Amino acid sequence: MLIYRNNIRCKGKKEIFISLLSNFENNMNSNISMNPNPVVQYLNKPAEQLSKEDLIRFIEDYDIQMINFRYAAWDGRLKTLNFIIGSREHLCNILTAGERVDGSSLFPFIKTGSSDLYVIPRYKTAFLNPFSKIPTLDILCAFYDRKGKPFESAPEYILKKAHQSFKNITGYGFEAMGELEYYIISKDDGLFKAEDQKAYHESSPFAKWGEFRTEAMKLIAETGGTIKYGHSEVGNFTKNEYVYEQNEIEFLPTNVEDAADQLTKAKWIIRTLAARYGVTVTFSPKITVGKAGNGLHIHSRIMSGNQNMLIEDGKLSKIAKTMIAGYMEMATSLTAFGNQNPTSYFRLVPHQEAPTTICWGDRNRSVLVRVPLGWTTPTNMIHNVNSQENGDAINFSNKQTIEIRNADGSADVYLLLAGLTVAARHGFELDNALEIAEKTYVDVNVFDDENKEKQKQLLHLPTSCVESAGYLLKQKDVYTRYNVFPENLLNYLAHSLKLFDDTKLYKQIENDNEKVMELVNRYFHCG
Repeated sequence: MLIYRNNIRCKGKKEIFISLLSNFENNMNSNISMNPNPVVQYLNKPAEQLSKEDLIRFIEDYDIQMINFRYAAWDGRLKTLNFIIGSREHLCNILTAGERVDGSSLFPFIKTGSSDLYVIPRYKTAFLNPFSKIPTLDILCAFYDRKGKPFESAPEYILKKAHQSFKNITGYGFEAMGELEYYIISKDDGLFKAEDQKAYHESSPFAKWGEFRTEAMKLIAETGGTIKYGHSEVGNFTKNEYVYEQNEIEFLPTNVEDAADQLTKAKWIIRTLAARYGVTVTFSPKITVGKAGNGLHIHSRIMSGNQNMLIEDGKLSKIAKTMIAGYMEMATSLTAFGNQNPTSYFRLVPHQEAPTTICWGDRNRSVLVRVPLGWTTPTNMIHNVNSQENGDAINFSNKQTIEIRNADGSADVYLLLAGLTVAARHGFELDNALEIAEKTYVDVNVFDDENKEKQKQLLHLPTSCVESAGYLLKQKDVYTRYNVFPENLLNYLAHSLKLFDDTKLYKQIENDNEKVMELVNRYFHCG
């Protein structure tokens, strides 16, 4: 007998079947029963509890033949190291000792003369590779140095340190999730065209790539991503016989460290799936002149156990405003992590639904930090729509998040989320956090002409990589505090940003479509 699960063949051993039956009743009463990750569901354990022996059992029972180590390096993309499993002893060695890699080829600031690093698997990230013809288990890794200590400049470790420092200072946990926007580009079939730049939540046949999006969502969920929803986005246009269709996949809030893993895996899945379809996708912040680019809006919330601390008595709490104050204070330097090439600053211009001024507001898409419409007071709208449902008021305030809107597809996801975690922590280190929050609040569209005076009272985001680098160096001490960001990494990042030499680039070429497109094409596959 063969048991099939997500098109992966597993051995039909009697004990496997008995194990599945014995777990069935428990699964029916737990979140695991509907968890789409086959590793989690088969082992009947939350991902964070998975052990080496658990993975070995799964590998044996599912006839897994290959292990892939995955890790994000300086360019933010997942790298791969393949292992064919030769024996149980070999497998145990791989999962215990990890492997040695050339750090100088992964991080440009590591010298060739002393470049070796270890990559050590993080068991909770294990997932079945959805693309491999050979049954393969992929695992994200952590970098360790020659002394067996975490590599201080590894992006995932910087994020881990940032989260720990936040917990140490505040006593709370920090959660995040991303809105991952991308364009999919295909030949124009001439049929059912969506209205230019008005494709928000469009459906087939006017939206062409809904099935691609839902397949990507399924694969992301099966690899450990917690997805909120997906939809077509505003951007939609035809150019040179090609249709450019913008889509978005939005995640659910989770531990900030897991949020970075999920976004990184999602970008790899979307690109790989596009290659299978024979089309291309881009996360680039600038696509063409006069059209919506790709943002990477990040939502965050502060948690005490399972309690969201952003809402108190139906209103935004002092804790939420303290976090916002940290974002306001660190906004200029956060662009160094979230806006990493010159095209980023062609998106951060007025009237493009992208922020330019450092301010915040409720439900306001012209600001840097937005407090989305939330379920702040107990209600029961579902009873009004469906009278057969219970009419008691329900408290949904745990759903509330705070959204920061400057980052884009060029971002280094791990460093961006680490920077945001540091910025949130910094809010709690300020003596005047609530005053800062009050001064930077706006309740108008800051781009409207009648609000020019308000604009003048607000600070502005950087307009170039060079300017962003300068702010990063000015605020470096906040990021290096508690040994979160290594100083040499920040210096190297600032140096790299300055090399773009783009101080006046936008003004110089904004009306030259040919030069703008040359720049767009250069960074088309950023991030």
